[in-house]
Amino acid sequence: MASHEDVERRAALKKRLLEARPAFGALVAAMPDEDLGRPRSRCGSCGHPIGALENVPLVSYAVLRGRCSACGTPISPRYPAIELLTGLLFAAVAWRYGLGVPMFASLALVAGLVALTFIDADAMLLPDAITLPLLWVGLLVAAFGGFVSLHDAVWGAVAGYLSLWSVFWLYKLATGKEGFGYGDFKLLAALGAWFGWQAILPIVLLSAGVGAVVGVTLIVAGRKTMASRLPFGVYLAPAGVLMLFAGPRVIDLILPTIGQ
Repeated sequence: MASHEDVERRAALKKRLLEARPAFGALVAAMPDEDLGRPRSRCGSCGHPIGALENVPLVSYAVLRGRCSACGTPISPRYPAIELLTGLLFAAVAWRYGLGVPMFASLALVAGLVALTFIDADAMLLPDAITLPLLWVGLLVAAFGGFVSLHDAVWGAVAGYLSLWSVFWLYKLATGKEGFGYGDFKLLAALGAWFGWQAILPIVLLSAGVGAVVGVTLIVAGRKTMASRLPFGVYLAPAGVLMLFAGPRVIDLILPTIGQ
């Protein structure tokens, strides 16, 4: 059952999705109590419905010169930036895995992780409509001979969830505050399903590294307050992307070091 805080976050997210969906696409729109196709993407200023030809990644933004076709309101460059990032990651996946099931599975994972990163940055919420499908798809991929065995995938999901769940409750009992959201548990469980139990510690360490880089960058840019407010999912999801491209090498580097 969602907490009052989660309900408020979901309400804030829904409000932002009216503007954000042209950049994130269907994955971001998939809220548990919201139809995937309704309401249609629309201009956040005048409410103009975004047609198919106005919603082509990168191309539509260039053709429209960064403005709504109805009211002329400028469209945030954030949208094409996210589309470009996703396109570059898709190209990297295709180059890394070649045509086949691993490539298509990886494309779905990348799309979900990109969406989750920016949703969490905006609303401090990781929607079940994305984290849970990623978990189940990860288990299915493992069942059909994916990145890890099904045994490792199942225990990876269990370890991913319970590790952050345990830290959450220890921190809450000690301080009375919540250090993580439940979405973080589910996202790490999903990553565990994709990459196995051996990847849990490396993913957490990678997320800490991502957080350090992002934090230092924001502080240097004079945005120290923003750096302190970013939720854990903003670092955890990119760590999952890094694992997709360099997972075995990262695990081999970290686990033997800890064992010595």
